[in-house]
Amino acid sequence: MKTKTILMSTGIACAAGVVFAAGHEQMADEMTVVSWGGAYQASQDNAYVKPYVENNPDVSVTWDESSAEAVAKLRAMNEAGNITWDLVDVVASDAIRLCDEGLAMEVDHDELLAAAPDGTPASEDFGDLIVSDCFIPQIVYSTTVGYRTDAEGWNGTPETICALWDQENFPGQRSLEKRPIGNLEWALLCDGVAKEDIYDVLETEEGQDQAFAKLDELKDNTVWWTAGADTPQLLADGEVVMGSTYNGRLFSLIAEQDQPVEMLWDAQVFDLDGWIIPAGLSDEKLARVKDFLTFATDTQRLADQSKYISYGPARASSAPLVDKHAELGIDMAPHMPTDPANATNTFLYNYEWWADYRDDLDAKFQSWLAQ
Repeated sequence: MKTKTILMSTGIACAAGVVFAAGHEQMADEMTVVSWGGAYQASQDNAYVKPYVENNPDVSVTWDESSAEAVAKLRAMNEAGNITWDLVDVVASDAIRLCDEGLAMEVDHDELLAAAPDGTPASEDFGDLIVSDCFIPQIVYSTTVGYRTDAEGWNGTPETICALWDQENFPGQRSLEKRPIGNLEWALLCDGVAKEDIYDVLETEEGQDQAFAKLDELKDNTVWWTAGADTPQLLADGEVVMGSTYNGRLFSLIAEQDQPVEMLWDAQVFDLDGWIIPAGLSDEKLARVKDFLTFATDTQRLADQSKYISYGPARASSAPLVDKHAELGIDMAPHMPTDPANATNTFLYNYEWWADYRDDLDAKFQSWLAQ
């Protein structure tokens, strides 16, 4: 599904799809931005894209909701010699893969991105969240679990991630993401493997078999989702009683839609999301993308995104600016995955490990699903 926001040119000289900016730099007047759809994409549209096109009314932005397939599609575009995307939102491990394969452009973060208001260079403001020379961080989010508070036949309330496997006390259909990331870690955790040993165990054939065997217990009672909006819809419709998704999607379901759902923060899997620039863009397209990124990743813009969704901004200087929800007026800080009350037992996702093992485990996971 694609949605489009188009504004007409108003007096700025254009020629053959190119805008001549005040400094006479040629910039394309169209941009295709790839993201994840749903509440997250809406937060980007409100915080970044709409203000940008208000400042640049000659520019049209087209959204493409294909981030879940970004690696495969960029590989195919590269092979065909036809890059049709200008800017792509990806998780950190995919950014590392795309960078390693030469499909994403390396950037100088301090040259491209605005400094913090106090002059701190962007590279210091983002700090350790710059996990790749090609990656421009936006948000810290988590994959966690939501559950219906009105589920029938339950004995108590879920308190740990392992409630997913406790089908005796918490009967009903589950939903889990249709990929190995997160699922394999939770499976081993709930099979008795210590958190600090998870990736060492997963590196072995025996460890992978152990994780899949634990997932076998849920396989026939699970809806496997591919879009972040799936589990919130399944929960709202009562088709599942418990399921994983991104914490911001659950915030939208609970706070904005007032559904009888609660969030289980235990063992939430911390992750990063941000931008990559596809390699091989024309000079005009690259100039437009760089101009947009400088605007969209400054301190205020990243803080502004938190007005629409409960993801923590990736800049240190943005955190103190996190305020209230743009429409509900509620304080957003307690709804962030990084809030101390929510982060008592987190699982730190290993980006580099998954960049190395993702292709092999993706294939193994899909084969397991088909059995």
